[in-house]
Amino acid sequence: MAVARQGRGRLSSIDLLPAEADHIVAWAFQELKERDRTQTEIWFEFNDKLAELSLGPISKSAFNRHSIRLASMARRHEEVRAITAALTERLDPSQTDDLTIMAAETIKTLIFEMMEDGKAASPKNAMELARALQSAVNSQKLSVDRKRAIQKQFESQVDDAIEKITEEKGLTAEKAKFFRNEVLGVKQ
Repeated sequence: MAVARQGRGRLSSIDLLPAEADHIVAWAFQELKERDRTQTEIWFEFNDKLAELSLGPISKSAFNRHSIRLASMARRHEEVRAITAALTERLDPSQTDDLTIMAAETIKTLIFEMMEDGKAASPKNAMELARALQSAVNSQKLSVDRKRAIQKQFESQVDDAIEKITEEKGLTAEKAKFFRNEVLGVKQ
């Protein structure tokens, strides 16, 4: 039975590069993502750019491990985007609100799980989790407010239509209430 790894493990040589090399790492990721050049060509140029900053070279195996990890993350990100696009394409506005609420609840659950596992121990992590939670709550509130506005608009249109039918066709108050509540689903 495999033992679960705690934390993120040992930092790679790329993770240990100083902040002034961040733009080089980002450049390499973008080059790998475009898939126009070989990984070896990018690795050589990556090390040349590091040398310009007087930084030592990164081994080919470390660059390869980092590239594989980034490619895996990029693929997962693209899959999630494709799934989200497919879902939202098929949903009407009220269902997209449901999707927003579901996503907000998922983020909340993830935050609480991270807190339970002790992964939110640093002040920076706590701040990031608080921001994520606030964003999720705001999104959820916007969805609820949007649903209320749509419902209020629908009820107003129902009231107008029933009033017009009552005046023009002589609909009784009892039948108007029946149509409003039972047929159109608008409760008083």
